[in-house]
Amino acid sequence: MDNIADICRKAHAASFQAAQLSTAQKNKFLLTLAARLEAEQEEIKAANQADVQAAAEKGLAPALIDRLKLTPARFAEMVAGVRQVAALSDPVGEICEGHTVPSGLNILKKRVPLGLIGVIYEARPNVTIDIAALCLKAGNACVLRGGSEAICTNLKLYQIVREGLLKQGLDPYTVSFLKSTRREDVMEMLQQDQYIDVIIPRGGEQLHRFCQANSAIPVIIGGFGVSHIYAAPSADLKKAVPLIINAKVQKPSACNALDTLLIAEPVVGELCQRLSAQLAEHHIQVHAHGSCLTALADLNYPYLAAGSPEDFDREWLSPAMNIAPVRDVNAALEHLRAHHAQHSDSILTSDLNEAQTFVRGAPSACVYVNASTRFTDGGQFGLGAEVAISTQKLHARGPMALTELTTYQYVCSGDYLCRA
Repeated sequence: MDNIADICRKAHAASFQAAQLSTAQKNKFLLTLAARLEAEQEEIKAANQADVQAAAEKGLAPALIDRLKLTPARFAEMVAGVRQVAALSDPVGEICEGHTVPSGLNILKKRVPLGLIGVIYEARPNVTIDIAALCLKAGNACVLRGGSEAICTNLKLYQIVREGLLKQGLDPYTVSFLKSTRREDVMEMLQQDQYIDVIIPRGGEQLHRFCQANSAIPVIIGGFGVSHIYAAPSADLKKAVPLIINAKVQKPSACNALDTLLIAEPVVGELCQRLSAQLAEHHIQVHAHGSCLTALADLNYPYLAAGSPEDFDREWLSPAMNIAPVRDVNAALEHLRAHHAQHSDSILTSDLNEAQTFVRGAPSACVYVNASTRFTDGGQFGLGAEVAISTQKLHARGPMALTELTTYQYVCSGDYLCRA
């Protein structure tokens, strides 16, 4: 087995071939990959069941086990994402800008691949395919290090990708996978700055902070963030209820699931009354604050706890949430800034000025008006898939898809032009 430095060196060499692939070659590989995944669905399912069983035996948290499961719906979404990436326009070679300066130098700003992308991720096995598809379509090679809890599924998916590369005559190191599950290998990967151009962690805050603190390679931070919905006094409370329920229960383990519901004080009583039965139906543990605690207690809400200030900084990733009152939109924005609002946050309102205030003031990568936070996703944005959700402000922000996996170079030309 190659050591990590050898894998990264070979993947780095493969990145130069990947950058030269035509759109037709890339799309052929992707469409073939989608078909191979469907043909081997039962084998993939068996590998995933082994991972889920092992996770249950280890007593891993239910939210982590849920992320690990490759359900039929998630499998179909994964395959559809590969085909959608194939159908998207190829960003490589796109001319972003062009002009000629007085010296006669013609300058073009052109999209080019990043090179070799290192991705370290946890739990979700579909990420292996999402990353492989996006990186290749954007002309990059990638080195992947998945979590130990998904090792059986990841190895099966990687085998399918590698065989597809070989059959099409492509360098098999275009998509490389670190098979070892030793934690020390993550540290070693983070030191391969002579080969890897960027590190993208995909997981919890602890993983992101570890990479940020220990990497010799630039790191794109994302994934973590407490997601909020602010229900304004002018919100349509009848329509607000199914939206709030969707944001919390459609996939509680997702990073864009609702963590804290902020309710404008004038509508606390009515909205709590409208929400109570549906939240209880889904067994949502509500950590309530201030007048929201009083309102839900009066309604005899069965899964009620008194919220603490520390709860506002929790990304629940489970059937739990905060509900708290705020004075107005400005107080809501102050709360967002104080409590890790950098991922996905929403306002429910019928007041255009209030919506604009929220959008301008929210520090989030994705801001919504009268829509669920659960839409923060490459597929939902029409991008096919994403490598991660970036919550930083440099280079890429929000779902990182094809365009975000490229950089640019200036291509300058003249007629044997010399600088005066």
